[in-house]
Amino acid sequence: MSAQEPPSLHPAPIPSTTKLYRQELHRGVGSFASFAAGFSFVSILTTVFQLFGLGFGIGGAAFFWTWPIVFVGQLLVALNFAQLAASWPIAGSIFQWASRLAGTTFGWFTGWVMIVAQTLTVAVAAIAVQAVLPAIWAGFQIVGGPTADPSLASPTGAQNAVVLGMILLAVTTTVNILNVRIMALATSVGVMIEIVGVVVLVTALMLLPERSPSAVFTTVGAAPTNDPYIWAFLASSLMAAYVLVGFDSAGELAEETHAPRKTIPKTIVRAVVVSGLGGALLIIAAIVAAPSLSDGSLASGGIAYVVTERLGPVFGRLLLVAVAVAVFACTLAVQTSGSRMMFSMARERALPFWRALAKVSSRTGTPIATSVVVGVGAALALAVNFGQSAIFTALSSLCIAMLYLAYLGVTVPLLVRRITLRGQGFPPGVDEDGKRLFTLGRWGIPLNVIAVAFQIGMVTNLVWPRAEIYDLTGHTWWLQWSALLFIGGTLVAGFLVHRRNHARDGAIELGHLPVTAAVTVVTDAASGAPMATIA
Repeated sequence: MSAQEPPSLHPAPIPSTTKLYRQELHRGVGSFASFAAGFSFVSILTTVFQLFGLGFGIGGAAFFWTWPIVFVGQLLVALNFAQLAASWPIAGSIFQWASRLAGTTFGWFTGWVMIVAQTLTVAVAAIAVQAVLPAIWAGFQIVGGPTADPSLASPTGAQNAVVLGMILLAVTTTVNILNVRIMALATSVGVMIEIVGVVVLVTALMLLPERSPSAVFTTVGAAPTNDPYIWAFLASSLMAAYVLVGFDSAGELAEETHAPRKTIPKTIVRAVVVSGLGGALLIIAAIVAAPSLSDGSLASGGIAYVVTERLGPVFGRLLLVAVAVAVFACTLAVQTSGSRMMFSMARERALPFWRALAKVSSRTGTPIATSVVVGVGAALALAVNFGQSAIFTALSSLCIAMLYLAYLGVTVPLLVRRITLRGQGFPPGVDEDGKRLFTLGRWGIPLNVIAVAFQIGMVTNLVWPRAEIYDLTGHTWWLQWSALLFIGGTLVAGFLVHRRNHARDGAIELGHLPVTAAVTVVTDAASGAPMATIA
């Protein structure tokens, strides 16, 4: 028998010239809070409520089938991310993983795209309050008064969404800078309320059926078109694509999570599975219970219309309160994730004003500057939409396309490493309990291949310049091509920023990961298999 420490947990010896990450962020995130971070980013109550009407209005009842397709594809991505989270549990996970797999320049652009995408996603999540609060109480319709049209497609609804979104961003920014434990508590409570809300809502709607679930095999409710249905089906998948992202946010909190190598792989996968099952039931329940599938009300009013019509004003509003809590938790989780990504890149001197952005408050243990920057950036994205309601759906599709693009920046180099190194490309080690790190084993390459193919297809589908997604005015060319224009502009701006930073501060040098606990593994001298752990 011999004793040794796994190099991924406690590398030794470390050259004196090697950069080490100091433990600056406070570890206040437990197992449930880690799951809550991923689940809140996905937030099926927020996102399904927000975009159900759009998906149903384009694809009709059969748009439901976009959900299981996207769910399976994203589950494969999550499984690959889970292995990376076990190997490299560090803040700014997408940037860090891509950098360690494909080099720091490639990783920098992946992180840059992710920061922009997360900031836009914060804005889109905040917009969701407009789909809920005015339905709870007409007084929340501040612009135009209680009698004004609250629909996001109307000028008064779009302007009010900006006002309510700004208020929400002020609250989430404040919570984010106070303390990681407060953030984790708020997110955890929000998730518990959201899960209860989903269970109650699905049960209540299923007990009030207007039709059988077989309606999902029909295209009733789809927008009339002379084109083959497949094009409407692909366009309607925006809703599923928008919902089932953000599960990697548990990885963003790695340096604030207890036992991250053990906890985060499980919570990443769990967030996708729970969200996938809950979202599928919610979509079916809404289609089953809707008063009508063909009069246009479901497409314009979404699930909020079904809830208030079928469950009555009192019970329906109580459930909408749960949705409002989910919107808050979702916005908070996305903003937290974005701030940690920005902090991770700033710590590597990879962003302008990196000294301020990389500073962690000794009192709160949070990167205050990055939380404020993400909040302000999201507020600016909202402000642009104040006079243009047609931008909302374009913004939703754009931010998700960029998230998928950033995810590709991880899964593609991961696949290359798997093929070229055949399983030798990950640091060895065990988790905090001395158990082997999560791995896909021999399934790694085939599951990685399918995940990459799925992501390429979804990115292509999301950036496709469809008028029904990007140009609701029907005559604004720059809106229709806004996804490609914005992504291209983001990459050009990123090139300029990266070149300036490289010239001024030098190349990015990644450091060794923070160590949460020294674990000594007793191994069998012959096989090297772990036998026991010594505290």
